[in-house]
Amino acid sequence: MIDKEEFLTKLEIGLQNHPKKNEIIKEYELHITELLDEKPCLGISQTDMDYIIERLGTPEEILESWKEEMSITPNKTKWNFVIVNLLFFSFGFLLTALHNYFKWGWTGAIWQKLTSISGIIILVYILFWGLLGYEIGRAFGPNGKNLMVKTFLLSIIPNLALMYLIVFHIIPHEWFEPLLNKKFIIVCVAFTCILYPICTLGYFWGKKASVQ
Repeated sequence: MIDKEEFLTKLEIGLQNHPKKNEIIKEYELHITELLDEKPCLGISQTDMDYIIERLGTPEEILESWKEEMSITPNKTKWNFVIVNLLFFSFGFLLTALHNYFKWGWTGAIWQKLTSISGIIILVYILFWGLLGYEIGRAFGPNGKNLMVKTFLLSIIPNLALMYLIVFHIIPHEWFEPLLNKKFIIVCVAFTCILYPICTLGYFWGKKASVQ
């Protein structure tokens, strides 16, 4: 059975070509220490390294997961989330335009259905921002914070643009009836303000998951 030092050495050798090798090793070393500290309190009879391997996996399993993560580039991750959010807004804008200009029956049916579940849509959308932070934290660990901030700032542009167009009546409020009213605008502004904290919370959760 390998010991802690050999465990970390195997990880270091396997990650020798990873640009963030030192940070990753430090994260695992810290996590192993935390697990060993909690083990006596839990009354676990396993040996220390059996417990570590059960919780974290073998060095080989960990390295395999990192190989998969290395195929995910920061730029690709960033633009994936930016594009998804842009598609969300593009769909909403297209549906709104079709509903108001052409008055087609099927667009009206979709519009009525969506406005009746606005609360669910908001909840799902909030989860999207939490997922943004989580995926970046899980994929890039402690070095993903700047990427998360850049991705958030780029992704939020459509939100701010739409808010500006609505608040200053550049887009007619009648387009969004019966959904749009003063209360709904306030709710949307409030939720927009908490998107960054939600994204950050997701990031820290993902960062922790990256070494579990």
